[in-house]
Amino acid sequence: MGLIIFAALMRLAPHPWNFTPVAAMALFGGAALRRPLFAFGVPLAALAASDLILNSWLVGNALAPPNPWVYGSFVLIGLLGFGVGNRRGVGTLAAASLGGSFLFFLLTNFGLWISGLLYPRTMAGLAACYTAALPFFANTLAGDLFWNAVLFGGFYAVSRLADGRAQPATRV
Repeated sequence: MGLIIFAALMRLAPHPWNFTPVAAMALFGGAALRRPLFAFGVPLAALAASDLILNSWLVGNALAPPNPWVYGSFVLIGLLGFGVGNRRGVGTLAAASLGGSFLFFLLTNFGLWISGLLYPRTMAGLAACYTAALPFFANTLAGDLFWNAVLFGGFYAVSRLADGRAQPATRV
């Protein structure tokens, strides 16, 4: 849970567009937290708490309603984490991270398109919406891979130290 809270706090630090730890929080929560209430609740609560702060700073309204497409995508990424479970090899985690990135991209941009706020509800409007979002997708991919490496790698390192299988480096 501490790693998820840390990731939520890192969302408040300056970062490139879409290079955030949010999808990693959801994937890690699904894979590492055993109880569904915690697996979904902790990442979503951390997201909601950081949204309150960001909405105060950026929108001037801490109580701006959450975007259901964004939160829904993170629930699905959490389910993807449940699928990962204890199979936490580099290949599995990379595939799950990429899958989460694609889920977020597809769902949130579909939600923007379906709202009709920026794009007409036509196939051409949908194509324009996804095309306009492509420059942000590179940062989403990079951020998800980076933050998943931080969360899962940090968990692995702490677990090994706690189990006594690895000792911290000592000075020579």
